[in-house]
Amino acid sequence: MVVLELTFTDDERRLAARPAHRERLAQLHAAGHLTAAGPWLDDSGALLVFRGDEAAVREIMATDPYYTTPGVTVASLRPWRPVVGAD
Repeated sequence: MVVLELTFTDDERRLAARPAHRERLAQLHAAGHLTAAGPWLDDSGALLVFRGDEAAVREIMATDPYYTTPGVTVASLRPWRPVVGAD
């Protein structure tokens, strides 16, 4: 699994790009590539948990312009080994 952490600013371009990004996330979840995703309660960023390896996640990111939209910064992209709850 891979965990992606994003940080946000209030840039209006990010907010405009968000609906298409969320639709893409729903597709990834339905296909089994995304376990969970969502923003921090203060909307300062988000956490996404992907199935697969870092190369696969980078490919997914390359197809979604949200990750390079002004107002969105990739804070970290890290392999993760859950010990509970990720079947």
